[in-house]
Amino acid sequence: MSASHDKQLGLMSSLAAIAGAQALYGVSPAWAEGAAHSPIHQFEINNLIPLKLFGFDASFTNASLYMVLALSLISFFLISAMRQGALVPGRMQSLAELTYKFVHDTVRENVGEEGMHFFPFVFALFIFVLVLNVLGMIPIPGVTFTVTSQIVVTAALALLVILIVIGYGLYVHGLGFFKLFVPSGVPAWLLPLLIPIEVISFISRPISLSVRLFANMLAGHIALKIFAGFVGTLLAAGVWAILSPLPMALTVALTALEVLVAVLQAYVFAVLTCIYLSDAVHGAH
Repeated sequence: MSASHDKQLGLMSSLAAIAGAQALYGVSPAWAEGAAHSPIHQFEINNLIPLKLFGFDASFTNASLYMVLALSLISFFLISAMRQGALVPGRMQSLAELTYKFVHDTVRENVGEEGMHFFPFVFALFIFVLVLNVLGMIPIPGVTFTVTSQIVVTAALALLVILIVIGYGLYVHGLGFFKLFVPSGVPAWLLPLLIPIEVISFISRPISLSVRLFANMLAGHIALKIFAGFVGTLLAAGVWAILSPLPMALTVALTALEVLVAVLQAYVFAVLTCIYLSDAVHGAH
């Protein structure tokens, strides 16, 4: 009876461990549901409030929910942090001021004093992408969603940036803005070759800007899902459960790396935006 009791306790402990892995990482062992969840499943957009406007699908989705949540958190943080405006700042005010100064210096270094009126736009873009990236790292089974892993979102942000660049460039420099595509000091006979290259390079900017953010967040979350799935699979594989600490350790390490990537990608997005805005501000040299 004692041996049987020990086996039952061991089985219950294994089940508890598997349930814990499932709750933390949103994965299930194959024997629990017939097949493990696909690592792509976490990127599905689900309609929360179905809505049709003029024949178009304008439903409120989980992506919409996360964007509203991000805007709410940003607004709450900045208003709460700067409400008192103390001469000796507290922790929240210090963090808000450091974020402000960090983006301010980034804009000034890459765009110059003439482009400081773009600071509010770059600041909003940076903190919005940053919060969306970080929110996607919080594991809530069945709820967690990374908005920036959707190419349509990153493409919309990149398109907004490039349209502002073109619009402001034409407003300030007129048709002279197109001198940006004519490299200075180049022989005239090379221009028919170089101008198309410069145009293609300019057009590829929003593509690279959107794909870089989308691909990094997508790949990182897929890797997290796969390694977390290994944990549940090994825990359910009898004697092979002794190997489960290895993928668990890799998952923890990869999670830390993903947090770094989430912050870094928001910074890269802001820096590239500043570089593109610099062309609009200063025009061709």
